Amino acid sequence: MGSFSISHWLVILAVVVLLFGAKKIPELAKGVGQGIKDFKKAIKEDEQAKTTVDQVEAKPESSVAPTATTSTPADEKKSV
Repeated sequence: MGSFSISHWLVILAVVVLLFGAKKIPELAKGVGQGIKDFKKAIKEDEQAKTTVDQVEAKPESSVAPTATTSTPADEKKSV
C-alpha cells in the first residue's frame, strides 16, 4: 500500500503534464528551486547576524575607573 510502481508514477506524470502543460513544468521547477535558494540564503544571513550580535554582546567592557576630583577646604578658602 505504501509503495508506488512505475506505472503509478507514469500516470501521475501524465496528469501533471495535462494539467500544467510541458512548457510550465520547467518554469514551476525553476520557481521552486529559486524559492529554496532564497530561503537558504535568508537562514544563512540570519545565523550570521545572530553570531555578530553574540560576539558584540560577549565583548568585555573597558575597565577604566572614573577618577573623582575632590576639593580641599584650603582650596575653598583661597577662592573667597
